[in-house]
Amino acid sequence: MVTSGVKASSVAMVSIDICNRIFPSTRRKFPNPLFCRIIRCDFDGRVGCWIGNEKGKWNKLAAAAASTKAPKLGMSISPLPSSAALAETRWSSRAKFYKEVLKDAREKFTQEISFQSKDKDISLAKALLYVASEDEAFMDFNREMDSYSLQNERRSTSLPSDTLDWKCVEAMPLAGKNMSEWMAELDSIAREVEAELVPRDIGCHLVEVLDAVNVVLFKSRGFKRSSVIVDSKCSYLHSVLSSGYCSAILLSVIYIEVCRRLNLTIVGSRIGEEFLIWPQTGNPEELFKVTSGHSLFGIVNGKCVYDPRSMASDINSNSLSELEIATNRDIIGIALANLMRIHWKRASRANHGLMLTSPLRSVDKSDEKFKKTDASTVPLLRPQDLRLAIMASQRLLILQPHNWALRRDHGMMLYYSREYEEAVQELSICMVFAPEEEAEVLEAFVEKLHLLRLESSWKNLERKGRLTVT
Repeated sequence: MVTSGVKASSVAMVSIDICNRIFPSTRRKFPNPLFCRIIRCDFDGRVGCWIGNEKGKWNKLAAAAASTKAPKLGMSISPLPSSAALAETRWSSRAKFYKEVLKDAREKFTQEISFQSKDKDISLAKALLYVASEDEAFMDFNREMDSYSLQNERRSTSLPSDTLDWKCVEAMPLAGKNMSEWMAELDSIAREVEAELVPRDIGCHLVEVLDAVNVVLFKSRGFKRSSVIVDSKCSYLHSVLSSGYCSAILLSVIYIEVCRRLNLTIVGSRIGEEFLIWPQTGNPEELFKVTSGHSLFGIVNGKCVYDPRSMASDINSNSLSELEIATNRDIIGIALANLMRIHWKRASRANHGLMLTSPLRSVDKSDEKFKKTDASTVPLLRPQDLRLAIMASQRLLILQPHNWALRRDHGMMLYYSREYEEAVQELSICMVFAPEEEAEVLEAFVEKLHLLRLESSWKNLERKGRLTVT
């Protein structure tokens, strides 16, 4: 079958054209891949080849040719990459792509809310869609990573697709639509309001316009405000536009964006835990006029207006003008703060009663329990939700870089994520802006974090540089 006296050799699959070059004297071509199976190349240039016909019989003519000295080829023959190697290469490419998408979404969000821009020029919808795109890309990446890991465990040879159907964050699908299509959805709602106004007077009064908006949003589209948010989807604009089930702040965002397309300015203000909106008008009394048991102000802002336990129930036409109007950046900040809270709650669900600042309660140096704290005592949280909460707080810090309480919370989440070096940096910055009594508490905790960081570094070095004594 092959020449005797061979030296150490390598075995590789070869293509049909190589077989034809090796055996030119036979004047026989090998169009069928089954004819040429394996070629064996020795270091002295001798070759051998399994060759068979359709019935798998040995071809003597080819065998004789194989026993002759083969011509030296101007190319090397190397093994084809395995499926696992191809999958690894494609996976690395996919990971790099998602990393670029995450970076692009964050940069676009930062540009949208830039302090170099006028607040009135900021698009609430666009900024919040960039938030959704970044988080969705992160979750998509995690899902693909889980799928890839599962394939490895099962030793699957299936490979991930080389390309995605989208190439940039604006084209990324969010619940079946890209960013431009979701912006167009708001345009469509505004056109529905205009259609609702057609049968009414041409010079529609403010009350008529707001009534038409309410009819489209709450009756035609079926939007529903939820006072208790348990599903994070209610805090993403594209999900809200798709399902109609949303948090109060996002419903306010939709209301503001639709009315802006109708050339009607809607303003808002944070009242306790509520965010209230109303149109700019010189006659606020008409907003509180009760018709069929409800005022226009109540229909727009929901049940909180009638709840005596809510600070919103104290608002009337006289106090409305005294409220501090929220900027577009403020509104985005409120939406991000809600998003951070919902992801933190989901991340810490298995640790009932755990708060971001819980470790600071026992920070007194005389507390023996605190002194004995090490990395093993840090509660385990759901990593994806914790990372999403951290991402929300990062965006909040872009909006409010001097907010010491926000930076403290961000640093504490990094602590729970066991990113001790980053936590030390954030909490150290926080101490500069925090009140003196808070800074003292943080200082003691940061000292402990330094020890945890060193302990973590030592363990990593032990794992990397562990020596085996024989």
